[in-house]
Amino acid sequence: MHFSVATLLTIAPLLALSSPVPQSPRATIPLSRRSNLYREDGSLDLAVLRGQLSRTTAKIMRGFRTYNRNTGERHPLQPDETSNDSASKRAVGKDSLTDGSEQLWYGTISVGTPAVTYTVDFDTGSSDLFLPSSSCGSTCSGHTAYKSSSSSTSKSLGKKFSLSYGDGSTVSGDQFKDTVKIAGLTAKSQTLGSATQYSDGFSSANFPADGLMGMGFQSISEYNAPPVFQTLVSGGQTSSGVFAFKLDESGSELTLGGLNSALYSGTPVYSKVTQQGYWQINFDSLKVGGSSVVGTTSAIVDSGTTLVIGSTAGVKAFYKKIPGSKDASSTVGAGFYTFPCSATIPSVSFTIGGKNLPMSASSVNFGPVSEGSSDCVGSIVADSSI
Repeated sequence: MHFSVATLLTIAPLLALSSPVPQSPRATIPLSRRSNLYREDGSLDLAVLRGQLSRTTAKIMRGFRTYNRNTGERHPLQPDETSNDSASKRAVGKDSLTDGSEQLWYGTISVGTPAVTYTVDFDTGSSDLFLPSSSCGSTCSGHTAYKSSSSSTSKSLGKKFSLSYGDGSTVSGDQFKDTVKIAGLTAKSQTLGSATQYSDGFSSANFPADGLMGMGFQSISEYNAPPVFQTLVSGGQTSSGVFAFKLDESGSELTLGGLNSALYSGTPVYSKVTQQGYWQINFDSLKVGGSSVVGTTSAIVDSGTTLVIGSTAGVKAFYKKIPGSKDASSTVGAGFYTFPCSATIPSVSFTIGGKNLPMSASSVNFGPVSEGSSDCVGSIVADSSI
C-alpha cells in the first residue's frame, strides 16, 4: 500500500532543495489568520471542505500536464488517465502570513513602479504569480487591482493565460513583466498574470487575498517562466536558495533565503527534492500507534491545502487503525472518513529522513460533521485520481 501523492503541511518548514545551509541574516513576511471552513456553531462547512479537495487535486493534475508541456516529459507521479486509483544584497526576506479559510496563508508583496501593495496566497503547489487587473470589473471587486499602465517598469508580453480549478474557480487574463518586491527583496522583470476575469471562487468573499504567488519550480509554470523565488535567487537577492514557513495560530511567517532558528529547536530534517516541479520528496512511512500503515513513497509538499491527500488503499489502511472510523463518502464526500469525536486517536507520524515527525490529534480531527454531531471528519483524505 502507498500514497501516490500526499500534501503534508506539517513538514513544509523542514524542506530544502539542497544540503543543509548555515544560518544567515533574515527578513520576514508576517502571516495572519481568517477562517470560513467552520460554521458559527463550530461544525465544518462540508461544501468548503469538498471544494478544497477538488481544487487541490485539480491543481496537482494541472501541474502534471503543464510539466509535460514545458519539458516534453511525463511527470513520474502523473497517473494513468484511465486509472481509477492512481540591489543591496539581502540574505533573507520574511513575510507575515494570514490563514484564510483554513485553506491558504497570505501576506504582502508590492508590484510596479511606483510600488503598490497586494496580499497574495503563498502556494508551494503552483509556480505562477497572478493579480486582479484594473480592467477586471465586478468579478474582482474588493481586491486591490494591478494597473499595468501606471507602472513605469511594466511590460506587456502579448500573451494570455488561463487557470482552472476542480471546484470550478477560474482565472484568466494577460501576461506582463514587472518589478516585484517581497520583504525588501527585489525580483526584476518578473513574469506575472494580470487577471481580467475572476470566477466566484476568487471573489473577495471567498478568497481574502488579492492574488496568488506560486513557489514551485518553473517546470510547472503555466507561463513557463521562473517563479518569484527563483528570480530572487538568480538575481543574487538571497544568500541561499531556502525558504521556510511557520504556520501556527499566531506568529506565522514566511522566511526567504534561510531559516529562523528562533522558531524551532533541535536540528532541522532535510529531505532531498527528488523531482523538480513540485516540492517532491520521499517519506519513509506513515505510522499509526507506532506501526507503519504506508511504506516508502513519493510525496508533494503543498502549502495551498490543509488536507493530507493519498491513495484510496493507503487512506483506507490508515483509518483501519482509528477506532470507530467509517467511510463517509455518502455523507461528507468521496474520499472522506469520519470517526467518533470522543475517540482516542493513536499517535500519528510521518517518518522522513529517518526521523518521526508527529501529526497532532487535533490536526487529524477536523471537527464535527454538523452541529451536535458525535462524528468528526478526518483530515487525511483519499482521492482515486491521484
